[in-house]
Amino acid sequence: MSTHYRFSTRLVLTIALAAGTAFAQTSPASPPSEGTSTDLFIMFGSDVVRPSDTPKANYNIGLGHTFGFLKKDPFGDEITFSFTYENAGSHGFLHSAYGSDTESVGLMKNFALPKTKRVTGYTWIQAGLTSMTGNASVENRFYNGDALGAIIHFNDHNSIWIQEMFNKVVTVPWYTTASVGYTRSW
Repeated sequence: MSTHYRFSTRLVLTIALAAGTAFAQTSPASPPSEGTSTDLFIMFGSDVVRPSDTPKANYNIGLGHTFGFLKKDPFGDEITFSFTYENAGSHGFLHSAYGSDTESVGLMKNFALPKTKRVTGYTWIQAGLTSMTGNASVENRFYNGDALGAIIHFNDHNSIWIQEMFNKVVTVPWYTTASVGYTRSW
């Protein structure tokens, strides 16, 4: 297991647990609603492409809708649609000619964590189409991503998502993405 992956996973869990402890000591807010909700999320992260450890930009925006009647479904209770921009050039976090744009649909499973209502967890499976730019022609490839993350709920409408995602694009080495993002729910 790579050093970056272990560090990213520990960072996600440490931040989630610290936030849960800090929030437990303040006045309680109402827990996330149990019915349906719509989420608008914006996430910023860094890819680490294998086999090297070169960091690359990963920016994600999307919509998700949680269905209350699916809360007990073992596979997922939220359907997501997202757009991701990834820079694959030499500039790391700045735009370059080499990059990819991914449109994906996903299935997210939200779950409670013991002893806290302020922090919840989720798994997220995505599939979509990646368009790679910078070559003589745009190359389209199948994309798959699997994430594990934590949500820190400030109230019913505002939260922070922290996640680690394993990504695979056909013909490209696998890569991981550590991300942090803001979500507005209604």
